[in-house]
Amino acid sequence: MIPYSLLLLKLFRSIYLTNRFFLVLIALVLLFVIGYSFPMVSVLAKLAVFIFLALVIMDVFSLYKTKMGLSAKRLHDKKLSNGDDNEILIELVSSYGYDLHAEIVDEIPHQFQRRDISWKVYLPADSKETLNYQLRPVKRGEYSFGAINVFLSTSLGLFQRRYSFPSEVTVPVYPSIIQMKKYEFSAFTNNLTELGIKRIRRIGQTTEFDQIKEYVSGDDPRNINWKASAKSTGLMINHYEDEKSQPVYCIVDKGRLMRSPFEGLTLLDYAVNSALVMSNVALRKHDKAGLITFSNKMSSIVKADRRSGQLQRILETLYNQKTFYKESNYEMLATYAQRRITSRSLLLLYTNFESLNSFRRQLPYLRALSKRHLLVVVFFENTELDTVIQSDPILSEEIYTQVIAEQLSLEKQLIVSELKKYGIYSVLTPPADLNVNTINRYLEFKARGMV
Repeated sequence: MIPYSLLLLKLFRSIYLTNRFFLVLIALVLLFVIGYSFPMVSVLAKLAVFIFLALVIMDVFSLYKTKMGLSAKRLHDKKLSNGDDNEILIELVSSYGYDLHAEIVDEIPHQFQRRDISWKVYLPADSKETLNYQLRPVKRGEYSFGAINVFLSTSLGLFQRRYSFPSEVTVPVYPSIIQMKKYEFSAFTNNLTELGIKRIRRIGQTTEFDQIKEYVSGDDPRNINWKASAKSTGLMINHYEDEKSQPVYCIVDKGRLMRSPFEGLTLLDYAVNSALVMSNVALRKHDKAGLITFSNKMSSIVKADRRSGQLQRILETLYNQKTFYKESNYEMLATYAQRRITSRSLLLLYTNFESLNSFRRQLPYLRALSKRHLLVVVFFENTELDTVIQSDPILSEEIYTQVIAEQLSLEKQLIVSELKKYGIYSVLTPPADLNVNTINRYLEFKARGMV
């Protein structure tokens, strides 16, 4: 048998005195103080104490007569998406036969530094309540949730009974799976224009032979196979399909310039999220998706393929990517691509250039990449410069700052022009529009038969 002392200890650990309890207690003390001078008040004070003790016993009994009258659990995805609002649900089930008031406090991962994940709700008898909130992680890695704490009280509100549900779990935060699914779903439902993705008219066609079949009305007579027709009783025609399985590599620069922050995320995180989205889109378009990450040395490499599990391999590889403080080695990247990427591929290079001089140092290696492959340099606009450029400076320091901002913004445009001069495609985009602008460029190449 459990000793009574242990039962009392458990009771005291789970019971909390409320503000209402202390207010009533203060009122009783005042009655006793006044009762020293007025005997009639002393009688009322004793009666009030008796009633108060009866209410205390009733309140405690109501909360503890059911051994486990409440259950709570946390519901969420097995993997959270970096940079997105992830929905978290708290499900409460009350088996008490009367109405209660509840205060719920969820212990969220320390990385969020939030203390506002709490609710005060009314729980009807034998009811089920679902609460929800959203968390937006800005860094990949493991996030640990703690317990769910629920403080129950009756209508009297003298005491609170604490329930603590052990819901400790570690959840990994991956590159944005939510964005990947959003663009994938829109592609299949033809709602891409709602996301800002343009409909591009197909102005070229790259085809490969599929089969010989009988000619039917509407087929292109230019594709009639006369040799096969001579051996048959009717006309035969060559059937072609769009060329597929073209290699598409997302190349992610992890150098120090990719550490720049924007709305809580680094530029590397934006590039990682976009690489996942683009890999999924390429696979859905029947192309081969691959991944390369590099900084001062080659980091992670996933060879372009479209076999089963390719997207999962890319996702797991992107999960562990971190920026480095060293300058990226483009010469090494160009050498690797020349030796290892043998077939002509679409290379989406996610990087950043803050000045024209830093770009020109890497230009020879970008030109080397573009000789054998279709290279697209994806880099970022500094949208915070627009605020400075559009301001009305008064002080000399503000004028100098605006001039420098205009110069930096102009250099970005000069980089685009210089890339175009050497036949290299580019995407200069705000971080928030990275996915849309990159997908638009990819679909443009597909429509022109360039990939």
